[in-house]
Amino acid sequence: MRSTSPPEAFPAHTPAASQIFTTVLSHGPLTRSEIAGRTRLSAAAVTKAVRPLIEAGYLLEDVAEDARQPALGRPANPVRVDGGRALFIGIKMTGDELIAVLTDLCCRIRVARHVSLTSRAPRSVLASTAGLVQELLTEADGFGVRVQGIGIAVSGDVDRSAGVVRYSPFLEWRDVPLAELAGMTTGLPVTVDNDVRALTVAEQWFGAGVGLSDFAVVTVGAGIGCGLVVHGQVVAGAHGVAGEIGHVAIDPAGPLCHCGNRGCVEAIASDSAIVAQVREVTGVRVADAAAALDLAHDGDPGAREVYARAGEAIGRGIATVANLLGPERVIISGEGLAAYDLFAEQIRDAFGAAAFGSAAMCDVQTRPLPFEEWARGAAATAIQSFITSEAH
Repeated sequence: MRSTSPPEAFPAHTPAASQIFTTVLSHGPLTRSEIAGRTRLSAAAVTKAVRPLIEAGYLLEDVAEDARQPALGRPANPVRVDGGRALFIGIKMTGDELIAVLTDLCCRIRVARHVSLTSRAPRSVLASTAGLVQELLTEADGFGVRVQGIGIAVSGDVDRSAGVVRYSPFLEWRDVPLAELAGMTTGLPVTVDNDVRALTVAEQWFGAGVGLSDFAVVTVGAGIGCGLVVHGQVVAGAHGVAGEIGHVAIDPAGPLCHCGNRGCVEAIASDSAIVAQVREVTGVRVADAAAALDLAHDGDPGAREVYARAGEAIGRGIATVANLLGPERVIISGEGLAAYDLFAEQIRDAFGAAAFGSAAMCDVQTRPLPFEEWARGAAATAIQSFITSEAH
């Protein structure tokens, strides 16, 4: 499968132009003077960068009614991103399925698809991915706009710059050059990133992190993840594993974690850990996280205690982030929020007890997001690569 022609290059040739475009993308419509104020760039630099973006159709200029009257100087017309100018594909890979979305340039979902995986072998997953991409490319034809890139989000240790999945426990992958393989299969630029970091990019540009220079996204569910934004940049760290609060050990005598240590947040509060603990404490052979949750909601004291302990672990993990980085906001998300009523109080109490000084002033929010939003996060990384010419 090949796309019919190579993707076009984005006409922002400088870091300043990319910064201006992303500012309008997140905060627009904005006048040129408002853009200059937000980016701290000169009015001349803004005007120079905006012109080719308008000419190429990526920015649209809104002509205000009062601006049509003759006046001295340039009218203060706001500019905004034309979301329909380009399309992107985002794919979230889990151990069981692929969730894919087709989005516009403003990361609005136009089409969503789910495909179950019959095998976790890279060759099989790539074949399913190729079929899914072909479906979405066909859908894109109906919009009359080209797909400019693909983003793939995978849990685990992912090196975005190399496009390599170093280790993904749910897919049981090690050192898979996913960006290269998927690029060869689809003929499109592919960006591969950790799923929580991808979700964080979407929150930074389009969600609850817009306008914040320092915030964190903590995800609870199959694993415990954390995406970090520091001084306006999503942090990956030197080795791509920054923000691994799931492997902060909070109880040296706690349960064994798959990483080899004891008492990690993930070993106490992930779905699989909760299921194992509920079985042990209650003697009930709950089949999965949904069954464990039902048992706790039915009032089983042992199951409720397991969730309370999970909430305490999550709260202490979030406090570690607050103490180290002092974010303005922590956004809690993930499928594990289905149990939020069972451990919200414990998260708050443990966070308040463990957060030092003014770190406790951090705004902790919950933001339930369906799996399509994780795929949207993957699309956001593709948009980011396209705008900043970082596609691999």
